[in-house]
Amino acid sequence: MGNTANPTPARLRALPSWVINQAAIAANRLTDGALAGTGTRRYHFAMLSALDEFGPSSQADLGRCTGIDRSDVVAAVNAMVERGFLQRSPDPADGRRNIVTLTPAGKDHLESLSALLDDAQNELLRALSPVESRTIVELLTRVLDSR
Repeated sequence: MGNTANPTPARLRALPSWVINQAAIAANRLTDGALAGTGTRRYHFAMLSALDEFGPSSQADLGRCTGIDRSDVVAAVNAMVERGFLQRSPDPADGRRNIVTLTPAGKDHLESLSALLDDAQNELLRALSPVESRTIVELLTRVLDSR
């Protein structure tokens, strides 16, 4: 954040919203760097993770559980279907909906991405002990869950 060449005002560093935002910017840079060259973006990882954990899903539900806009879900699903990571088929209960399923290749890709992102998370939190790293995740999760 601040350094001797470009100090950050104490008033800013005292604002949780400012500190969280600055940490998020650093986290996004590290995540994007880790994913560079994989042809995958953060929202692809989020969708693959959701399908792995929750199983087949409609595109609308997939967008809702990941916080990704519906139009972005469609584009991302299209891209991942083309790469063989997802399979899309009509919902037998409602022909207007599509059901998206993680393929074995998608599961393999997710595991590969997870390893890359683990390294990025470790880099992000390198100034913290393992206990502190778990604590910050728990605290920020509580903040998010209260919204």
